[in-house]
Order: sequence, then C-alpha cells, then structure tokens
Amino acid sequence: MSPRIAIVGGGVSGLVAAHLLHRTHDVMVFEAHDRVGGHVSTIDVTAPDGRPHAVDMGFIVYNEQTYPLFAELLRQIGVETQPSDMSFGVRSDRSGIEYGSRNLGALLAQPSNLVRPRFIGMVRDGAGAMSLGEYVDSAQFSAAFAENYLVPMGSALWSLPRGRVLDMPAAFFVRFFENHGMLSVSGQPEWHVVRGGSARYVEALIAPFQDRIRTSAPVARVERRHAHVTVDGEPFDHVVFACHSDQALKMLGDPTRAERDILGALPFQANEVVLHTDSSVLPRSRRAWASWNYHVRSDDEAPATVTYNMNTLQALEAPVTYCVTLNATEAIAPESIVHRAQFSHPVYTRAGMLARERHAEISGLDRTHYCGAYWGFGFHEDGVRSAYTVAKRFGVHA
Repeated sequence: MSPRIAIVGGGVSGLVAAHLLHRTHDVMVFEAHDRVGGHVSTIDVTAPDGRPHAVDMGFIVYNEQTYPLFAELLRQIGVETQPSDMSFGVRSDRSGIEYGSRNLGALLAQPSNLVRPRFIGMVRDGAGAMSLGEYVDSAQFSAAFAENYLVPMGSALWSLPRGRVLDMPAAFFVRFFENHGMLSVSGQPEWHVVRGGSARYVEALIAPFQDRIRTSAPVARVERRHAHVTVDGEPFDHVVFACHSDQALKMLGDPTRAERDILGALPFQANEVVLHTDSSVLPRSRRAWASWNYHVRSDDEAPATVTYNMNTLQALEAPVTYCVTLNATEAIAPESIVHRAQFSHPVYTRAGMLARERHAEISGLDRTHYCGAYWGFGFHEDGVRSAYTVAKRFGVHA
C-alpha cells in the first residue's frame, strides 16, 4: 500500500510536490481557499472593445537562466510561453525624479554602486551580519543611488516598505542580484510569461491528480504520533507543510523547540493588490512608464507601492491600460477597479537568514516536511526547488 501523504497548501510548492509524488504515493492536497495556485491569480476581463484578456495579478514573469527548474517544468507539462518586456521605473515623491530603464543591470552598474569589487568580495567572504542600510552607510553610496535605484528595486522585488528593505541582510540582497544576472550590464536574462495567463500552467500541472485536491479545506490542527500523523483527525503517514511558515506553526499541535525557533523567525507581511485601468498611478511622464513602476512615498514605513503595466508585460492589445497595483487602493479611481486580492510575502531579516540554514533540523523528521518559496529568495523557482528537495526525501527524483 502506498504511503499516504498530506500536503497542506496548494501554491506552487505544494502543487509541484504533489506532481512529483502522486505517481508513487497516495497524496492529498489541502487548500484553504476555493482555488489552488497560491500567488498564481489570472483574471478574465473583457476590454471596452469587446476583446477578452487573461490578466495576471500575482505571479507574472520568469526566465530560463535563473528559473531553470520552473522552465523545465513548463516544458514537461506542455505549456506555451511568450517573451515579456521587462523594465523598471521610479516615480519619487521625495525627489520628484521619474525614470524608466529597460536594462535592470544598467541601473545598478553606475559609478559608486553595487558592483564594487569590495562589496561583492564582502558577500562572498560571508560577512553577512551587516544590514543593507548599514552597508549603504559604510560604503558611502550616494544618497541618490540608494534612494532612487537600490531601495525602490528591493522594495518592488520583495513587496516591502523602504525601512524593511534597509533592514534586509546585505549579503542576501546582493546574492539575489548576482544570481539573477542583475549586476551585469550585458547578458541580461530574457523574460517570459505564460501564454494566456499563469493559471494555464496550474491547470496543466494538476490535471493528472485533480481528484486528489481538496479546496475550501483549511487545516486547523496537525498532530504527530509514533506511527502516523493526523490532519484534523484524518490519519496520514507523512505531512508536507507547503503553506507559509506562520501558518504551519499555528497548525502544529506539538511544535518542537526547533520548529518554534525556526518558523517563528520567518515572518510574512500582507499586501493589498488591485487590478484596474487607472493609469494615473503610473509615472506622470509616459516616457517614464515601465513594466514595473515603483512609487517612492515620503513615509519610510509606508507599504511598498508598485504598479505593474500588464499591457507591456503580457503584450495585451487593449484600448485601456491594465494595471496591477500594490498598496495604493486609495489612489485608484473606484470605477476603474476590476478585481482586488491580498497576497502575503516573506519578510527577510538577519534572523531569518540564519533560520533558513536550519531547514534540515525540522524537515524530514517526525514524519513532517517543509517546503515553500520562503526557504529561498521567495520566488517561483524557490518554491519549485523546495518541492524537489522534499520529493527527494521520499526517493522521488525529477
């Protein structure tokens, strides 16, 4: 009889884990919401000219270079993709500056910037105790570079307030940029989107095990026993927590000291996301419009405010500009709002950086396993990689 595995969470990590395990194990995916996909959220809209469009408002883009596992997964399940136009722009209430650039590396490859050999050397030497803010001060970066380039890009990537970006570990921050080819002017990765919206890949992924998914099925309590685990009283041989760290900790009936310490050091923060057609939230100058448009507010603790130009990212041919905006609902004309959602994103701290290195102390023990993008940089590739790591514990290799 195949081992029964409960997978708690139907985001990318949980679904990829189920994809890898369902052929040789008896899996059941528990998803609290009425749909699976996690941050994959594709909204079907009808433009004023009557043409239909599928607009993404969660996960949007990937590239072959830094998302190799995810890219291979899309090929395996036969999902079509198309090139995307990836650019970054800033509109600052502090300085009044507006700009847009199609080369992310060029923004960071300017005099007195992140590419200094001394900085890269510090990261590679493991001097990771310093926060980004501390390093910016000690390295004497120009205020304009930090204010108008570095912090907005970090805030946009991780959906964090300006103050929390500066609290991030400097080594973590730069390692991400280096791994993603964003510290080089040349050799920038080519970005892609899923044709027809990201939901198309979720549909293809779950097709073989759709009957092993329970939606609208929030889990309240997980108990570990010597010979099995129970999920709200239902017995399984193993449980895979593919939900957020704080959610997993809340479900555990008997968390160990290590689980409390590690999961408790990996917080999340909620962000409000709105799909709309109010282009007034984009930079005032249309020449500064980009795919990602960051709005620098005066308040350091104001939530990250980013507007994604979906017409550009998904090549939508529409008479209106479809935008996805984080944390600026009050600035959006109510009549332009198409859909609202809330997504939670991991908050990266020095304590969390150390906690992530302790994954093996809690995963694979007591019939309990942990996966999720938050164990890495917080992106789709990290979620897929974490699912592969868990699958290997069960002897399954992609």
